[in-house]
Amino acid sequence: MNPASLRYDPYAYETHEDPYPIYKRLRDEAPAYVDENRGFWALSRHADVRAALDNGAVFSSAEGITLERGSGALEPMLIEIDPPRHTQLRALVSRAFTPRRIAELEAPIRRASRDLIDSFSSTRIDAIDDFAAFLPMAVISAMLGVPVIDQDQIREWSNSMLHREEGSSELTAEGYRGAAHLYGYMDDLVAQRRLVPGPDLLSDLVTLQTNEGALTHQEVLGFCFLLIIAGNETTTKLLGNAIFWFGEFPDQRTMLASDPSMIPLAIEEVLRYDTSTQALARVLTRDITMHGVTLPEGMKGLLLFAAANRDERQWQDPDRFDVKRNPAGHLAFGHGMHHCLGAALARLETRVALEELLPVLGAYEVDRAACERVHSGNVRGFTRLPLNVPT
Repeated sequence: MNPASLRYDPYAYETHEDPYPIYKRLRDEAPAYVDENRGFWALSRHADVRAALDNGAVFSSAEGITLERGSGALEPMLIEIDPPRHTQLRALVSRAFTPRRIAELEAPIRRASRDLIDSFSSTRIDAIDDFAAFLPMAVISAMLGVPVIDQDQIREWSNSMLHREEGSSELTAEGYRGAAHLYGYMDDLVAQRRLVPGPDLLSDLVTLQTNEGALTHQEVLGFCFLLIIAGNETTTKLLGNAIFWFGEFPDQRTMLASDPSMIPLAIEEVLRYDTSTQALARVLTRDITMHGVTLPEGMKGLLLFAAANRDERQWQDPDRFDVKRNPAGHLAFGHGMHHCLGAALARLETRVALEELLPVLGAYEVDRAACERVHSGNVRGFTRLPLNVPT
């Protein structure tokens, strides 16, 4: 049973500001937490979350990756499909994420980063509005063949789908409209590529659908939707989180400035310490008992990646941010069959962005009073991150 004083609400704005104290209580006091009011469970220890990720037969993705019921009823996304179809689809779409293809993106990502930096106009910038919100969308849009003129609109639709009102798990009316517009836009784009293919990933997917019958139209849409949401939002938040914590710990930032080769390891520590994807939902296909608590068949719950990444059972002094730490084994990108397909791309974008940004920002300071966080049940990061940059 949960301690009477312990209540975890993934939709409380207080939780969004700092979830880590409640995560520690969950790990220590209720590692198999059940919330009777909302009707969900949560796993918070590293070993339990990893084991659940490896046990898709019991912890199923088929009903969506967020807690609200029906969240898996939209076009099928790879992350919400169980085997055997998941295995087939992943083998097909992984062609777009080979090491060679990812490596080829470094030069355009660096150019895009420099173009954004060149547009900085003062000693005060917003790391999100002036940089992090644009770079991942530019990369994903180029992969899908989305015209530059449409990218701002697509980003707005994507953002609207993340936001939750205080205490509510449901999409807002604006979020539903954003989802409808985004699906409609991608449906039109798929139709265009069917008529006139281009040198982009979307054309490759359409070819698989048309010539080989390997993908359905709905699966093509679902994969595009996943790229727009996951490829854009989570990387935007990862960049913002990195910039925030390097601002909070200037000694760590100084180490990176003196030795940029440390940046890849520092990114892994950001992913462990404060990952943008805090949790993903699963539904149980049968009763399972953990830590003396029976989690019932059919109940949805959360695998708390961010809580697992601060587990004292896995890391020494896990609440200390240390860019020299080896954080191998963190679960920021999941694990097992649903390990994030775009993990290498996210790491590349973040590394290149920081290599270009940090020398320009110098000894910047975060204006904490003016920061604003996204309010989402499973994504953590900033919508505004103002910085004071020395001249």
